[in-house]
Amino acid sequence: MQKIHAEHAEIPFATIFVAGNNETSAEAEENMPTTDTQARIAHSPIVTAFAGLLALAVAMGIGRFAFTPVLPMMLEDVGLSIAQGGLLASANYAGYLIGAISATLIRIRPAIAIRAGLMIIAITTLAMGLHFPFAGWLVMRLLAGIASAWVLISISTWSLETLAKYQRPVLSSVVFAGVGVGIAIAGLTCIALSNRGATSSQAWVTLGLLSAAATAFIWPLFYRQDESPGNNQTDIPTKHRWNAESIRLVVCYGIFGFGYIIPATFLPVMAKHALRDPALFGWSWPVFGLAAAISTLAVAPLSRYVSSRHLWIAGHVILALGVALPAVRSNPATVFVAALFVGGTFMVITLGAMQEAKRVAGRDATVLIAAMTSSFAAGQIAGPLSITYGLGRDGGFSTALLIAAALLLVGAFALSGRSASSQPAAG
Repeated sequence: MQKIHAEHAEIPFATIFVAGNNETSAEAEENMPTTDTQARIAHSPIVTAFAGLLALAVAMGIGRFAFTPVLPMMLEDVGLSIAQGGLLASANYAGYLIGAISATLIRIRPAIAIRAGLMIIAITTLAMGLHFPFAGWLVMRLLAGIASAWVLISISTWSLETLAKYQRPVLSSVVFAGVGVGIAIAGLTCIALSNRGATSSQAWVTLGLLSAAATAFIWPLFYRQDESPGNNQTDIPTKHRWNAESIRLVVCYGIFGFGYIIPATFLPVMAKHALRDPALFGWSWPVFGLAAAISTLAVAPLSRYVSSRHLWIAGHVILALGVALPAVRSNPATVFVAALFVGGTFMVITLGAMQEAKRVAGRDATVLIAAMTSSFAAGQIAGPLSITYGLGRDGGFSTALLIAAALLLVGAFALSGRSASSQPAAG
């Protein structure tokens, strides 16, 4: 099977254009790039970063977070309740936890994990458009969560290792901007469909088709990158030596998971409560995604002067403010400011945390990143469940949001404690 993939991967895009010009076979061969040229293109840092961006756009923007902009549509046309929405979200996060834990135990090459994960996400997203009983939707969101974790962990270790040698921080930022790009695309797609009177089922099918198309486009790139020389050190997880610093990162990343997930799951619903105009409240999610993508790119120049640890701490503080705002006063202004603050920090924190894990663990980072992702997933499960079982007390999100903001500040304080030297990140 891999030989077949390799043969397909050897066909450059230039061949398509040559065929389109009706040239003879001999002329096409003369114009075809050399093997060395093909290899340079396949293994170029720009191609690597672009492949990572699209993979995370699918895995996180759709596999993880497409449920958020579709949820208001499901509340309207399938009679889903907020409590059921919390359970569906928690099923996805439980899958994310299972995926993160399994990534520390199962040895799979990055290309295989990424490809399989993206394929599962496309299939399960399409399946959400079918009229399953509620239990069927729970299973689909669980499987999507497992696949998302595998893709994120594999992309994180693979891209950070591959791109570090180029000493260009913007490349890593481009990869992680994919999450925000995916969120924005999913949000804009749902707005367009909602304005046309589409149902939530049609929204899921559309997002599933987008996932499948993006996966097909980058499919051969991961085969090439995984076969690149010097990339074997990220093939399988290695044993990590645990210490107090590693545990601190795991705990604080779990706090981050709980802190951001409530607005990240229910922001369009919160916006709908504050904004009765459907033409406006749907924009809260694309704003969230665009803020995530732009902020990840904007901090790239800072990474030469500011350590990944300090970026993580600053992100916690700003995120805490964004989480608390709608709890203090719920109106259109605070909801959109929250979208900017939460969206503008959650990928910066993710990028900073992954770089910090790489700094602390070196080439053993796969296991530490997987453990941090597991802790993050556990925090995410607790967030929606706190809404599901606490919503009846005040009919809103205020209590859970304030608790989340307080925990984020505790996490920032813990990260600011004495630790090993943290240098500005590279790659």
